[in-house]
Amino acid sequence: MLLPGNNHQKRNELNNNLSQKAYYLIRERILLGKIPLGAPLSRRGLARELGMSFLPISQAIERLEYEELVESRPRVGTRVTMPTTQDIREHYILREALECQAARLFAEKASSEERLELQKMARRVDKMLSQCGENTHAETILRTQTYHMSFHMRIVECTGSVALSKAIEKTHVLTLNWLYDINAKLRLPGKWHGELMEALVRRDPEVAERAMRRHINFGLREIQETLAQQLGPGSSRLGGPSLEGRLKAAPQGWRKKSVRRSALTSKKKAG
Repeated sequence: MLLPGNNHQKRNELNNNLSQKAYYLIRERILLGKIPLGAPLSRRGLARELGMSFLPISQAIERLEYEELVESRPRVGTRVTMPTTQDIREHYILREALECQAARLFAEKASSEERLELQKMARRVDKMLSQCGENTHAETILRTQTYHMSFHMRIVECTGSVALSKAIEKTHVLTLNWLYDINAKLRLPGKWHGELMEALVRRDPEVAERAMRRHINFGLREIQETLAQQLGPGSSRLGGPSLEGRLKAAPQGWRKKSVRRSALTSKKKAG
């Protein structure tokens, strides 16, 4: 028997609310490293743990797949995404392109009030990051990184470019860089964000762009090497001799697929 329209609508709203709750709970655990890179995710296990049905958990996992925080493969299942060296480098290239443009526009367009606001935010970010260490509580890390992300997004917002803001949000580059930073336990120099803002408030687009590029690329090699060591050669697709995109071979199951795909492409070109 079909449910009355009113009850059906309420059930959909309840599922959507539970799905959103599940999404944030799982996402938080991934970003804080409570569920490590490469760890398997059981939908039924998460449903039991979070006290929810299978449907909202599956919807939350689908959303996390879209954001590239988790990945699913046939006969492998679902797991937290294990990035290759190239994956990490490409996300940094994308972030660099978007945020360097944002820095140029900020230098040209931001008001005096916005410049003062961002300088104040930069000092607060640096203070919060300096207080994070090995034994820092997970909730403090979450609060710090959330504010850190809001600082970078605020720079973009001050450019007045809605399209640029949407591009950064849609590509999830800040979230993914956060994931890499957390897992690599990257330590930033003191006044790192304060120095960035000193360059951005000078109203010189060239200076602003150079400062943002340096800011974004800091620690990239350290992040790549640390994550490769953590996951190890037997369990990771990570690895590579340099930042130029040269990668070590992937595990056999993944490598065979790539070889077959390359062979098919070569045949098509030859034909």
